[in-house]
Amino acid sequence: MSKYRNDIEFFATQFKALSNPHRLAMFRRLASCCPPGTICSTEEAVRYSVGQLGADIDISISTLSHHLKELNRAGLVQMARKGKRVECWVAPQTLAQLTSFFEVLPEQPNRQGEIDE
Repeated sequence: MSKYRNDIEFFATQFKALSNPHRLAMFRRLASCCPPGTICSTEEAVRYSVGQLGADIDISISTLSHHLKELNRAGLVQMARKGKRVECWVAPQTLAQLTSFFEVLPEQPNRQGEIDE
């Protein structure tokens, strides 16, 4: 299998996980610490407990946990147990991977067939 196909399948898995509105909202909240183009280490990444992350989302804790598990399986969210708490965060390299996906997209012609500048 070619590297291109593996990359496409990798990103397809991530985008599938992000296609759920609750998961996208959670990912966006977690990723807010390290916007693309800034320097941020894993140690500086904002970490939320599951309870903190779900505070503004009107879903049960079990559903929240399911969504986090799906984001984790897709490689989008990291999780670690700290005593009774589970902390969640987005590693800066995850954001760099997603950014690189969009940076390599070819320029698309506009409706008149010209390349936008």
